[in-house]
Amino acid sequence: MCFEYEWHDDSGQWFRSYGNEQWEFAPDGLMRRRLASINDLAIAEADRKFRWERPASA
Repeated sequence: MCFEYEWHDDSGQWFRSYGNEQWEFAPDGLMRRRLASINDLAIAEADRKFRWERPASA
């Protein structure tokens, strides 16, 4: 599975994290193994791709 998401640290610096993951589950449905390759790239707030409003309850 490929993924990409954005987040910021406590100082307000934005990052884009992207990479690949492979999940393996046991017969009982619990995750048995997770392989991940994740890259974090510092970005400017203006360069964000994903924007949505935070729910009022958050």
